[in-house]
Amino acid sequence: MKKQTTTTPKLDFTSKWAYAPSPESTDHVQLKEQYDLFINGKWVKPVKGKYFDTVNPATEKKLASVAEATQEDVDKAVKAARAAYENVWSKMPAKERAKYIYRIARMIQERAREFAVIESMDGGKAIRESRDVDVPLAAAHFFYYAGWADKLEYAFPGKTVSPVGVAGQIIPWNFPLLMAAWKIAPALATGNTVVLKPAETTPLTALKLAEIIKESGLPDGVVNIITGAGATGAAIVNHPGIDKIAFTGSTDVGKLIQKAIAGTNKKLTLELGGKAANIIFEDAPIDQAVEGIVNGIFFNQGHVCCAGSRLFVQEGVADVVIRKLKDRLESLIVGDPLDKNTDIGAINSKGQLETIKKYIKIGINEGAEMYQSSCAIPSKGFFVRPTLFTNVSQSHTISREEIFGPVLAIQTFRTVEEVIEKANNTPYGLSAGVWTDKGSKIFSLTTKLRAGVIWANTYNKFDPTSPFGGFKESGFGREGGLHGLAPYLVMN
Repeated sequence: MKKQTTTTPKLDFTSKWAYAPSPESTDHVQLKEQYDLFINGKWVKPVKGKYFDTVNPATEKKLASVAEATQEDVDKAVKAARAAYENVWSKMPAKERAKYIYRIARMIQERAREFAVIESMDGGKAIRESRDVDVPLAAAHFFYYAGWADKLEYAFPGKTVSPVGVAGQIIPWNFPLLMAAWKIAPALATGNTVVLKPAETTPLTALKLAEIIKESGLPDGVVNIITGAGATGAAIVNHPGIDKIAFTGSTDVGKLIQKAIAGTNKKLTLELGGKAANIIFEDAPIDQAVEGIVNGIFFNQGHVCCAGSRLFVQEGVADVVIRKLKDRLESLIVGDPLDKNTDIGAINSKGQLETIKKYIKIGINEGAEMYQSSCAIPSKGFFVRPTLFTNVSQSHTISREEIFGPVLAIQTFRTVEEVIEKANNTPYGLSAGVWTDKGSKIFSLTTKLRAGVIWANTYNKFDPTSPFGGFKESGFGREGGLHGLAPYLVMN
């Protein structure tokens, strides 16, 4: 009898299904044609009557006109915050303050779908990230700090604590609602009042949050939300009625803020740029690590300061990791941020897209080997294919400077000592990632890597109970967790 033979068909893991479009509905979203400033619990027109447009980066279409606050408007907001602090908020029992913060959290949850869609429309990020990460985490931060409001004596035993006063807060465009929650929630829980400025390219979810704050019954002037560009932020920083500045943004602007408040009594926390090292050892769970790398730099368009934009792979597994990464890039879908199938949405602005393209060109010109996904990208809007570079050295610009886009620079290493030296060879120190099955190796590296947050066998995981912040040119101070309360308190 002739022996039968069977052959196993070869599977092509690089091919992908042609998914039918699955766009998130926008019917439930209510956007005004024009937004004024939210000052003292009311919508107020800017003194000089100036407005600017905020656009959808995926379509380049205008979403709304937004007020441009000048120094006069900032002065109004600060005075409203000061009056609310002295007359109402600082005198209110802590348990009553907690009720307002809790109510805001519940209202964010109730309108989570609307917030997620607006975040994707205004910022360009994929709806999956807005829906599953940004909005739930924003609500969670308000819930968490509502719980701390009447427990500060337990948070800081043996200390007499009091609020700082009026906090000026300036947030970036990459996580607009979440950054607002990171800053507003601990400030309110500790008895401070707030003047907050969102980024000029992503103001809409902060303005929607203002609507919730008004509906929640929060006393007038406790939270003031004003919009504008760099001049508005500078007016907040330089206003003599501000007691504390909290800034998240670029390192260059952070340095300017430090100089501006030198010699004053203003407290300061800065969360600035990063160039995070993601380290894969030979004993790592390779497939899990590859997915973590993709999550850390591509799913968010690279629009996170803690993005794992420098990948260090131990030589023994470098070839397989790079091959798997290239295969995974081919499976990613770049396109409409509101489509639930989309992995990578739009770049936030035309200016940022040009910056990313500039760095890709620099990488090529300096001799690194580029690989880009072959996926199609929309002809309209601000899009770029996910990109990785191999044959990268420490001297390459793309391995030293923050790109803030879906661009990954890959280097190899042999020993633990070598990768620690390479990982720490950066002016930044915000975050890092380690992939290995050896717990002892994880603990060894976490004591030697100069980064504020280090993830082990995962990446980009956030929780309101965990502090976040950096070292060196990535800033100072912590947000989140118990640590996030301290910058808003005077302790004796």
